[in-house]
Amino acid sequence: MDFISEELDNYVIEHTQSEPELLQQLNRETQAKVLQPRMLSGHYQGRVLSMISKLVSPKTILEIGTYTGYSALCMMEGIQKDGMLHTIDHNEELFSLQRTYFDKSELGEQIVQHVGEALEIIPNLEGPFDLVFIDADKENYCDYFELILPKMKTGGVILSDNVLWSGKVLEKPKRDDVDTRALIAYNKLLNTHPKVESVLLPIRDGLTITRVK
Repeated sequence: MDFISEELDNYVIEHTQSEPELLQQLNRETQAKVLQPRMLSGHYQGRVLSMISKLVSPKTILEIGTYTGYSALCMMEGIQKDGMLHTIDHNEELFSLQRTYFDKSELGEQIVQHVGEALEIIPNLEGPFDLVFIDADKENYCDYFELILPKMKTGGVILSDNVLWSGKVLEKPKRDDVDTRALIAYNKLLNTHPKVESVLLPIRDGLTITRVK
């Protein structure tokens, strides 16, 4: 689903800071070697993640859904000197690729990889977290939120990806469309929960910025 014309989209990208060389390399390798490269945050959204991280200046970051590590490296650009990022993914086949690029960065020692189911891993993470990025299985977005909220600092920020789901959130979901139903419920939760305030941005497939009160 295109929100703006291709020409205007190109203009936006051309007038957004270029991605660092390491991220360009990871982008190319993901496109060439990894299944479903569309899952990569990519240049524009990556710069958005970087900017938000720099504004928040987090000491602790949690990412749910690592993929090839692109978004984690973007958020690391704003982390405090002694900060840590924990990233979770169930796909162990991507672990080595992620670690290769994490170690190529100057902050690889500050990135902790977790392999397994996020619903089982999150309760065992200490926190508190300043910044969280949710970009995993849509069916569990509400569950992730409920697990994360008690571990967030006041004023902390939760970023949620794919919340527009190619426009499917406007349609009546089919009976077997679990993901769309889950995202509709999640968007409502973020908009009505008394402990947070949210704004949904039409960036790529939808990105919600949620601030914990």
